[in-house]
Amino acid sequence: MALSQSDLLRLLESLRSADGLELVRSIAERMLQELIEAETTNHIGAEWNEHTPQRTALRNGHRDKTLSTAAGDLELAIPKLRVGTFFPSLLERRRRIDQALYAVIIEAYVHGVSTRSVDDLAKALGADTGISKSEVSRICADLDGPLTAFRTRPLDHTRFPYIYLDATYCKARVNHQIASRAVVVATGITEDGGREVLGVMVGDSETEVFWAEFLRSLRERGLAGVRLVLSDNHCGLVKAIRKVMLGAAWQRCRVHFLRNVFAVIPKESAEMVAATIRTVFAQPTQDAVRTQLDTVADLLGQQFPKVKQMLLDAKDDLTAFAAFPERHWKKIQSTNPLERINREIKRRVDVVQVFPNDDALLRLVTAVLFELHDEWIAFPRRYLPEGSMEQIYPTELPQSAPALPNTTNATSD
Repeated sequence: MALSQSDLLRLLESLRSADGLELVRSIAERMLQELIEAETTNHIGAEWNEHTPQRTALRNGHRDKTLSTAAGDLELAIPKLRVGTFFPSLLERRRRIDQALYAVIIEAYVHGVSTRSVDDLAKALGADTGISKSEVSRICADLDGPLTAFRTRPLDHTRFPYIYLDATYCKARVNHQIASRAVVVATGITEDGGREVLGVMVGDSETEVFWAEFLRSLRERGLAGVRLVLSDNHCGLVKAIRKVMLGAAWQRCRVHFLRNVFAVIPKESAEMVAATIRTVFAQPTQDAVRTQLDTVADLLGQQFPKVKQMLLDAKDDLTAFAAFPERHWKKIQSTNPLERINREIKRRVDVVQVFPNDDALLRLVTAVLFELHDEWIAFPRRYLPEGSMEQIYPTELPQSAPALPNTTNATSD
C-alpha cells in the first residue's frame, strides 16, 4: 500500500539520522515491505478495504518475519489470509542445500558443539539475532521428507549400464567423540546417455559389509541393467561388488591406480612412468589395449619391477573398459565424474568442519547431491554420445542376460 505524505516525511526524518549501514537496512526493509503488500494486492485482486469482483480472499492481519541479509536483520510483516496461504515470491524459502546447512548449524547448538564457532557460522549466513530450537525443528521437518524421498526413490524407471562408486571422509561426533565418517556416493549413466545420482550412505568405514549393504539397497530400489562398475581398488568395496553386482564387469579407476604406482617409485620418475602407462588407454582396439599393457609392463619392469607386477596383476581390471563401445572409453576409465561431486561435498562440509551427528552429515550431503541431480535433470546434457548405447543392450539378447564378459569373477554367496 502507498505511503501517505506524513508517513513519507517521518521516514525521511528517520533516514536522515541513520548511519550508512542502518540507512541501507531501513531502505531495504521499507522497500521489501511495500513490494510484499503490492504482491498481496495482486494475489487477492484488491487493495485494503477495497471490494472488487476480482477479489479472491480477505486479509487477516500479518505475521512477523525476520529476513537475515548482509545489511542486518530486516523485520517484515507477511500478510495472512482468512482462506488459503500466501508467501511472497521475493522471500522464496532457502534452497534445500542452504536449508540443510542452516539446520546443521542449529542442530550443533542443540548438541552443544562449540557455541562460538556456531555463532560465527550463523553470522556468515547473515543471521544476527541467533537461532531458536523451534526454527531447527521446522527446517529439519521441512527438509527430511523430500531428502529421504530422494535418497530412497525407486530406480526402476530406466537401466544404468555404468555406475560410479567412491567415498569421501568427513568428521562427525559419535558417542561424544569426533570420528572420521565415510560418505559413500553412487552415480549412474542411464541407457539414454544421461546422468543421475543413485544413492548415498554414511557409515563407520569402507568395509565389505558396509559397501554390500549400500549396493544391496540400490538393488532393492530397482537398480538394473548394470554392465560396468567403476571404483578404486579398496578391498572391501571390490569384494562387495563381486558379491552383489553379479553379471557386471569391474573397471579399476586408472587415476587411483597411478596414485598407487607413484607410491612405489621415486618422485622424479613419476611423470615418465605416468606418460608410459597412459599409452595403454590410448589404443584403438581392445586387443591393442591389452597388448600395450604387456608391452608397458615389460618396458617399465626393467627399472621398476614392482610396477610391472602391479600392471600384470591389474590387467583384467584396468582394461575392462575396452569391452565396451569405443566412444565411451574416455568416460569409463576412471571415477573422475565423481570428483566434482566430492569437491562440492567437501566445500560445503568444510564450512561445518565437525557435524553433531551422522544424521546432520547425511542431511547436508543429500542436499548437495539433490541439487546436483536436479541440475542434471533440469538442464539435460548427454554425458555419452547419442546413438552409442545400442551396443550395450543388443535387442536380440534377453534383458537379463549379460551382454559383456564379467571380469569380477563374481560368485554367489
